[in-house]
Amino acid sequence: MSQKISDFYAVIPAGGIGSRLWPLSRADAPKFLHDLTGSGHSLLRDTWDRLEPLAG
Repeated sequence: MSQKISDFYAVIPAGGIGSRLWPLSRADAPKFLHDLTGSGHSLLRDTWDRLEPLAG
């Protein structure tokens, strides 16, 4: 079980044009906003869900 780490702040870099995923990923719909894993959430949300238990 993960425990929160005091004074831990998560920074999630999310950017770029995602040119290797074109035409799925475009300027108005970047890669990190798509559900590419079938989880029902965007890649950004999946990353947040993994980090949230650790962020103090």
